[in-house]
Amino acid sequence: METYYSNGKLLLTGEYVVLDGALSLAVPTKFGQSLKIETLNEQNLVWESFDTNGNCWFNNTFPLEISKMLKQVQHDDEISKRIIQILKAAKTLNPDFLNTKNGFRISTHLTFPRNWGLGTSSTLINNMSQWAHVNPFELLEQTFGGSGYDIACAQNNTPITYQLQKDKIAVNPIIFNPKFKDSIYFVYLNKKQNSRDGIATYQANKQHLEPIINDINILTTHIIECQNLNDFETLLDQHEQIISNITKQATVKSIFFNDFKGSIKSLGAWGGDFVLVTSTADPSSYFKEKGFDTIIPYTDMVL
Repeated sequence: METYYSNGKLLLTGEYVVLDGALSLAVPTKFGQSLKIETLNEQNLVWESFDTNGNCWFNNTFPLEISKMLKQVQHDDEISKRIIQILKAAKTLNPDFLNTKNGFRISTHLTFPRNWGLGTSSTLINNMSQWAHVNPFELLEQTFGGSGYDIACAQNNTPITYQLQKDKIAVNPIIFNPKFKDSIYFVYLNKKQNSRDGIATYQANKQHLEPIINDINILTTHIIECQNLNDFETLLDQHEQIISNITKQATVKSIFFNDFKGSIKSLGAWGGDFVLVTSTADPSSYFKEKGFDTIIPYTDMVL
């Protein structure tokens, strides 16, 4: 049996503008996804996906021959079509992939709820790339697309800075261990946001990005180096306002939590998934009263 594991992800700075070369801060999470491969004596690929409770939420069997696989999936569900897309892309990148007389039983296992938005897709892509011996960033480009910061988080066990440069992807492991981390929480907004929709909104509204990217680069650097909570909150608020201006969207704090005394920053596509919250006292009761029951302390979330 072969087993691969990839970390989940959170983008703390640079959402959206990471696509246009902004320096961004990202952290791998203590939650992730594994991929297990067992050899079968039949020429099929048997796929099962399990959630964090061990329940099988998807299963299907595919013939290993790509032409038969593609013919079968024409009438299949969207998840099956996505799996076929990944397998086909992996084989394009490595023609020797799946050239075998035996088959495989594939099982994926999440350690976080599927709707949390911590990287169900990126962890799968990174795991599949390891099995297929292909470049995970190229596999991502041929399937889900995106900046690739989530792939970098999948591969790293420390916080990173991530930046798309003209001729390369710059991934740098860093020390980001705020003295005030006990005052940082992550709150789930009860809605999984489609990042492709968020990106489309950003692409439709962005303009005059050079000074904006420069500002985000400076904010990211200052956030990494920040030594006290008050300064950290000021930097987060400035970042929120910049992205709000670009996307023409109101900040999540102004919409849902305008009476909250700490800072609230969206992470990734605005309008869903997790937000970063700062509070000197445990804010759980405040958010639970408003119907948001998932509040995770920084040290329980970040690897």
